[in-house]
Amino acid sequence: MSDQPFRLGWEEWVSLSDLGLPALKAKVDTGARTSALHAFDIEPFGPKHKPRVRFAVHPVPGRDEPVIPCSAEIIDRREVTSSNGETELRYVIGTTISVGGRSWPIEITLTDRYTMAYRMLLGRQALPEDIVVAPSESFCQPELDYQVYHSARVREAQPQRALRIAVLSREPNNYSTTRLVSEGEKRGHVVEVIDTTRCYMALNALAPEVHYDGRRLPRYDAVIPRIGASITPYGTAVIRQFETIGTYCVNGSEGITASRDKLHAHQILARHRIGMPTTAFANSPKDTGNLIGLVGTAPLIVKLLESTQGKGVVLAETKKAAESVISAFRGLRANFLVQDFVKEAAGEDIRCFVVGSKVVAAMRRTAAPGDFRSNLHQGGTAETVRITKDERETAIRAAKAFRLNMAGVDLLRASDGPKVLEVNSSPGLEGIEKSSRKNVAEIIMSEVEKKVRPAPARRRTAKS
Repeated sequence: MSDQPFRLGWEEWVSLSDLGLPALKAKVDTGARTSALHAFDIEPFGPKHKPRVRFAVHPVPGRDEPVIPCSAEIIDRREVTSSNGETELRYVIGTTISVGGRSWPIEITLTDRYTMAYRMLLGRQALPEDIVVAPSESFCQPELDYQVYHSARVREAQPQRALRIAVLSREPNNYSTTRLVSEGEKRGHVVEVIDTTRCYMALNALAPEVHYDGRRLPRYDAVIPRIGASITPYGTAVIRQFETIGTYCVNGSEGITASRDKLHAHQILARHRIGMPTTAFANSPKDTGNLIGLVGTAPLIVKLLESTQGKGVVLAETKKAAESVISAFRGLRANFLVQDFVKEAAGEDIRCFVVGSKVVAAMRRTAAPGDFRSNLHQGGTAETVRITKDERETAIRAAKAFRLNMAGVDLLRASDGPKVLEVNSSPGLEGIEKSSRKNVAEIIMSEVEKKVRPAPARRRTAKS
């Protein structure tokens, strides 16, 4: 074992791996009491009892790329006076520094050092007593290289930063909402429930904003929409505003709008050649007979375009009954469609829960005795089910057709293959989690993390 003291020069290469910064050139200044790290877009977030701060770093002096997003717990806020006499109130975080194979914990203040030659200042408080600083020497420890930021392997190994996620929901105590909040917080993220109808928007070309309860909402890494059918127009307008700002939305406004309009939804399924029950739509009362004829013989399903959770869906067992239901709906000036009744489904359907490009869980829903609707809200029951390859592929294709990253795709098992009944853009989690015994909320949060993780910076090539 060497008796030589651990030496540092006045400049050294250091690593802050906990922050995802594997290589920084730091100035070692024993004349400075505190340490400082270059940071911008500094924003506190999280609960008051355990506040966090997120920020971004340009690790390479003189360059705007790469940009490394970071987050950490706040230890303190401290007034720091710089060498030019200016005093600034800074956030203080704790992390681990590594130099030449040796690591130790330090406290760092966050400040904008963009114009400085060194992205980090290492002050005397951060130096253990047994370290010797040689002010006339440089790089006493092994040197690193900024090219490490262009390594895909290093990028993949970066720590997952804490995300700020908004769940758009009018029901904060709803099972699905509370599960998403719980799983997000369990993974170290801050998840806020925002009442969609209390959002309002500032529309302008340079700085579009979303406001809530008299204040501008902060920058969210992701938004998980849980938009009720009754507020679809306003809810999708709020989502469009987040999309305009550049926030990642798990489900986009176009997909939600299309999935809520039953006629539009069936047209999208037809365009993508996805199997569904034969469906017809007409506006004129004179076309009732032809409308029924296009679908086939009774029994038939007559369904309101705005129906949800099985409400507004009627089974007409005879042609005469179908004509009566159609006449009644027209009397109410309601928009509806007529659909073939798949007898072999026998009051059962399959709910496939799609996240990303995978079916992550599935359940079979069975109608209550005397009912044909298998919706759990109508008294149906659910149990886990093994789906076929064809059913899995159909569900994934249906979700992709609507450009939805999270969807509940309802299928009927017909004699000629699976038929898509509906694509739900705000599927509930309670039935699917309890029947499949899978942690679907955790899978959703994992997908959000993948989507908002920054892409590796491109290596710049020298111009010839």
